[in-house]
Amino acid sequence: MSWHPKYSISNKLLLTIRQIGESIGEIRAQNFTQTTLAKLELNARELSSYASTSIEGNSLPLTDVKRLLKTRKESIRDTEREVLNYNHALQTLYKSVSQDQFKLTVKTLEQVQGKVVDGLMANAAHCGALRQDPVIIRNPLKIDEVVFIPPDAKDVRQLTNQLMGFVNDNIGKIDSVILAAVFHRQNVIIHPFIDGNGRTTRLLTTAILGKTGLDQFEIFSFENYYNRNISRYFKAVGLVGDYYDLKDGVDFSEWLEYFAEGILDELRRVIKILPEQSQVKPRLEPHHQQILDYILEQGSITQREYGAISDRSLASRKLDFERLIRLGLIAAKGVGRGTYYLLALS
Repeated sequence: MSWHPKYSISNKLLLTIRQIGESIGEIRAQNFTQTTLAKLELNARELSSYASTSIEGNSLPLTDVKRLLKTRKESIRDTEREVLNYNHALQTLYKSVSQDQFKLTVKTLEQVQGKVVDGLMANAAHCGALRQDPVIIRNPLKIDEVVFIPPDAKDVRQLTNQLMGFVNDNIGKIDSVILAAVFHRQNVIIHPFIDGNGRTTRLLTTAILGKTGLDQFEIFSFENYYNRNISRYFKAVGLVGDYYDLKDGVDFSEWLEYFAEGILDELRRVIKILPEQSQVKPRLEPHHQQILDYILEQGSITQREYGAISDRSLASRKLDFERLIRLGLIAAKGVGRGTYYLLALS
């Protein structure tokens, strides 16, 4: 049995989608170097990891999140683990989409949730698996007030499969913004897990945007828009009442407008910071770019790690790092054998 969401395409939505296309065109026209794109992507990951966890109540400020993602702490609190988990899942999805390996399936959904809640749940059975138990959504300000009763656990797999089928069947047929928006809200409504639903949904929404053709999806953070007004986000994305009383009347129209508005707002934020990011950089040799690419993917690099991926001599590798430091592209952290290198971002 297939599922078809109810929505209408308003003039406001059409205008916003057109402006999104224009904004992406403006960004693409900058013809960035790989280094600049790497900086923009890292900035977006930092912002997304902060905003998406902040929405769920994580108290770490953005400055601490940036610092956390640039260090190699061995002992971490749950608030820090939550941020690191989100960042790791986001990196994995970026790579999967860029290599055209991303597939939207129930298994993918479970794998992403598993990464999101890794080390944060007392019951391992709730990690990386659709829920087998009932859940209720309470008002975070009035804990005794039940806001929403999601679908029964016995219906979760079927509903999730129907949602996946709708998205996969309509790639290339429905605008990527609309498709990602529909997934986002319906997955929140289904509430397929005991915990981690919001973070998992926002991560997969990002991947769907990239999979369905929204260029430059890696360099903006739509989660940032939601985090600026969390109450509005929860009101727009959720339902109030019992799922079975509401399911036949759910209309996605207003949510589509809000979702598109968030993407446009974030793209315009990125455009504003482009001048400071798009300075012309000296031409880099392939081995220099290899260092930058490794940092982008892994977060940092050491002399030992560079030696494992390069056949250059130790002396040459030291000179490579020194050149990138002089160009202001990377920064050294730690001392002695504990030295590692990060992208030098403001």
